[in-house]
Amino acid sequence: MTNSISKTILVVEDDRDISFTLGLLLEGEGYTVQTAENGAVALEMLSRYGIPHLILLDMAMPVMNGWQFAVEFYKKYDHKAPIIVMTAAANAEQRAKNIGAIGWVGKPFLLEDLLTLIRRYERN
Repeated sequence: MTNSISKTILVVEDDRDISFTLGLLLEGEGYTVQTAENGAVALEMLSRYGIPHLILLDMAMPVMNGWQFAVEFYKKYDHKAPIIVMTAAANAEQRAKNIGAIGWVGKPFLLEDLLTLIRRYERN
């Protein structure tokens, strides 16, 4: 990434292998990465560290799932950060639209496809 200011991406994902891999990939692309293992932890991080430039959101997580997170996020922060859904659920595109996400990838996904999507929708 050519930006001198690093953009922050919050990865909300309960699978540690996926979070770790995404963290390495995104940091290698010049992003600052924060990770949360569920929606409740993600909301805590938002209140503590502020709004990221983009949120990558898994939908099926323990404690607080992606739908619950999206409802609380929009209630508290409106649409201050775009959300990209990452899910293995059927009809992923419709699920993403239902929560107001700007995009989605179905699991399993190619890392290059996710990067392309992130670059297309990252906030200026």
